[in-house]
Amino acid sequence: MRILIILPNWLGDAIMATPAIELLAKNYPSARFTFVGSYVSIEAIKHHPLCEMAVVDDTKKASNRFIATYQLAKKLGVFNLAVTFRNQPHSSLLLRFTKTVVCLAKQSWHSIFLLSHTPKIKNNQHLVLQYAQLAMSNTTNYNGEISTLKLYIKPKEFDRPTLGINAGATYGSAKRWYPEKFAEVASNFSDKFDIIIFGGPNEVEMAKDIEDNLKAKSVKNYSNLAGKTNIEELCSYIGGCSLFITNDSGPMHVAAAYQVPTVAIFGPTRDKETSQWMNEKSTIVKHEMECSPCMKRECPLKHHECMRSITANEVIEAVKSLEI
Repeated sequence: MRILIILPNWLGDAIMATPAIELLAKNYPSARFTFVGSYVSIEAIKHHPLCEMAVVDDTKKASNRFIATYQLAKKLGVFNLAVTFRNQPHSSLLLRFTKTVVCLAKQSWHSIFLLSHTPKIKNNQHLVLQYAQLAMSNTTNYNGEISTLKLYIKPKEFDRPTLGINAGATYGSAKRWYPEKFAEVASNFSDKFDIIIFGGPNEVEMAKDIEDNLKAKSVKNYSNLAGKTNIEELCSYIGGCSLFITNDSGPMHVAAAYQVPTVAIFGPTRDKETSQWMNEKSTIVKHEMECSPCMKRECPLKHHECMRSITANEVIEAVKSLEI
């Protein structure tokens, strides 16, 4: 059975869709998946054992996205079932253009006119639940059970217990705690863990700030991998960590997929919708504010108090509460 899956664009969202993908695999034992998505989502999910094709969607770069979407659909062909985890007009068009009869998408102004199955799904619940409910909306035997997040990239084996630090968040600066505070926390545990600083290509400067702060504290057992890993390597390295300290970000969900003990620092986003899913050793540090969650990329009030007010000591105590 050929199933087309349009993945979410963001790394973390794509990983939060993995329980839904596992539900599809379980409910359709002969399933073979074709994944379409952004480069980062494809690089993380293409390792699924039932994946027969993985395609990066570059239609946004085309001079005429409508035509490019049609051409991509013709290249993909017809499927027995198609699901889009994006709530976006061109993803609905892509499914329609494949001429697949059974197409699932969250109800929206575009999907309801273009696709066969468009269930209403509540937004005020964890994104994992939203994706699972969508994937199972065409079946009558779904009992509500959902697995943990799942990645099929082998975790790296480190010689010593390793603490991963992720100070970045691609979504925007409002989600980022401060480099000097991350360094203070890492320094506190440097006698117990080797330290890896993670970050994307646009977070190299931030990672360098953490490195400089660690040097100032005479910490030497660290590696700075910011801007030096591809998606597969990022997942593998995070998967091998013994502890992960992070902002609300894609790497946070990578850690959850590998059940890495995690302290997640939340500010402007809704932790009830995007926190780690079913990680046995996971805790959140956040301060309730009148202005949060604002869901903005940058602090609209310019004070960033939801993150600025969180102290290094609070995060240190949160780590201790995990009892690792």
